[in-house]
Amino acid sequence: MSKSLASIQLRACTEPAGQFLTLANWYQIENDDQLTPCASPASQAGQYLCFFGAELSGATVLEILKLCREADIEVTQLALYQPTADMLPGLVLSTQSTRDVRTAIRALAAQCGLQGAAISQPPSIRKPGLLVMDMDSTAIKIECIDEIARLAGVYDEVAAVTAQTMAGQLAFNDSLYQRVAKLSGVELPLIQQLKDNLPLMEGVAQLCEVLKAHHWRLAIASGGFTWFADALKAPLQLDAVFANTLEIADNKLTGKVLGEVVDGNKKAEVLNTLAEQFDISANQTVAMGDGANDLIMMAAAGLGVAVHGKPKVVEQADAAITQGSLTQLLYLVAVPV
Repeated sequence: MSKSLASIQLRACTEPAGQFLTLANWYQIENDDQLTPCASPASQAGQYLCFFGAELSGATVLEILKLCREADIEVTQLALYQPTADMLPGLVLSTQSTRDVRTAIRALAAQCGLQGAAISQPPSIRKPGLLVMDMDSTAIKIECIDEIARLAGVYDEVAAVTAQTMAGQLAFNDSLYQRVAKLSGVELPLIQQLKDNLPLMEGVAQLCEVLKAHHWRLAIASGGFTWFADALKAPLQLDAVFANTLEIADNKLTGKVLGEVVDGNKKAEVLNTLAEQFDISANQTVAMGDGANDLIMMAAAGLGVAVHGKPKVVEQADAAITQGSLTQLLYLVAVPV
């Protein structure tokens, strides 16, 4: 079908939507299936509804529009967009509605085999920005404290406390001291093996590479430990790292934490301090994490994103990536506006 300035009729076909919609061009939704090329939303008082994570066919776009109508979400414009050349196109809808539709959009997207997010003022990859990430179970696939506990033979009891803490059932500082105390006597050569083989979360290195190429600043603010966070500086091109310091004596862990604990409040402070240091506007800041101790930082950011997060975190986050590569964060900062 032609991509001319004439009206386009969406069809319930299996062909990719990109065959009849031009990337990064906006279309006015005239009725259920008729689109007319138009300018991008001049001023967005409502929200952008983003859908991504799988191939978008004409039938899928029609299904999303139908489900929006059934959910009483009035959308007026749409666009296909592609954050990078090797990513599948995503779909963004414009709505003037200001009601909270985050949960509805996530559920609606899931019905179509996609992930979805509702964002009122998306940061732009085309401007300098700041991404502050949690480390454990966000930038990397493991909880380092649990893996040290495995080396110490106390994995089950420490991992249980970690799970309760990340779910928001225990105060972070108290649980940290409690868990670290059980690590006393672990020898550094054992930890070095863990440090040398940190499993990066899928897509995080590519995400950081793309953001760096667009003049973004990158940092980790972690309730984990500097021993591991420092090891991520080079592979993730980080500008700053903030984490907790384990006390060491006689080449062993003492079971104590030195200095100020990097808890939820400290993470938010880190984000605000770095934004000021790098002269990044609040709307251009993104915080990404999976646990309850990330919520304050996520609330302080222009965009707070849950990554494979606990239910409480997903519920409160501005957006959530519940499966797949972290490169999908780019769909949230590459909306064509």
